[in-house]
Amino acid sequence: MSQFEKTPGWLDWYANPSKPQFKLPAGAVDAHCHVFGPGNEFPFAPERKYTPCDASKAQLYALRDHLGFARNVVVQATCHGADNRAMVDACKSSGGKARGVATVKRSISDAELQELHDAGVRGVRFNFVKRLVDFTPKDELMEIAGRIAKLGWHVVIYFEAVDLPELWDFFTALPTTVVVDHMGRPDVTKGVDSDEFALFLKFMREHQNVWSKVSCPERLSLTGPKALHGEQNAYQDVVPFARRVVEEFPDRVLWGTDWPHPNLKDHMPDDGLLVDFIPHIAPTAQLQQKLLVDNPMRLYWPEEV
Repeated sequence: MSQFEKTPGWLDWYANPSKPQFKLPAGAVDAHCHVFGPGNEFPFAPERKYTPCDASKAQLYALRDHLGFARNVVVQATCHGADNRAMVDACKSSGGKARGVATVKRSISDAELQELHDAGVRGVRFNFVKRLVDFTPKDELMEIAGRIAKLGWHVVIYFEAVDLPELWDFFTALPTTVVVDHMGRPDVTKGVDSDEFALFLKFMREHQNVWSKVSCPERLSLTGPKALHGEQNAYQDVVPFARRVVEEFPDRVLWGTDWPHPNLKDHMPDDGLLVDFIPHIAPTAQLQQKLLVDNPMRLYWPEEV
């Protein structure tokens, strides 16, 4: 019995995902996923905004093998705050098949940063989604970015599209590669030609250090998964957005499952069917190779490229 009680209404991850019809290219990387606890071993942070179900490294790597991925990038979950032990343990237990993205505070020492690097961490995540985290002063984040740049790490940013104008100056001053989670969460009801999404494309176009994850259609879609077994693909309203980013910036895109899918309110996706979303947004073998293998390897395992 866990010492932690899940947030009321919490949706647990899908226990029996289907086998994808789409065959991933050899060496494919799930470049955005998480571990939660288990809480009895790696307690959740006192300041967390939600309490999730347990989702262990063993369960994550079983999913990796089931879906056909070769590697993972384990991103620190906000429910663990800046206590990176669960993520680090997952990386260390992967036999070199996982890299990590940490959350750190200004008080972290250079020796502690080096320990994270040795464990496989290659980036830090800055979260600007107000319902998930408390505000961190931008001068503190910029100081952290300057320190991790010396290690060759990058910064992952999570924000919502409506907030990009006010964050623009900060984002464009970051001294590292910058990876945007989930295309900056566009409002798909406004359409792929909206001013809001045009600003995001401009952000990528004008700043060659900016990459984007074209992941999490289940978070952005209003049409949802209901077309899964019909003639059309699932999450079809998200396809034009992700495809636009993949086709315009093929060398700066990543994809991940987002397992175990924190804070979903509507439905819990089948990870196998999420994989089957990929050929709709990266329709050629060349684009699939860049999205799933070449780009994540260049960013997270450059010594092997």
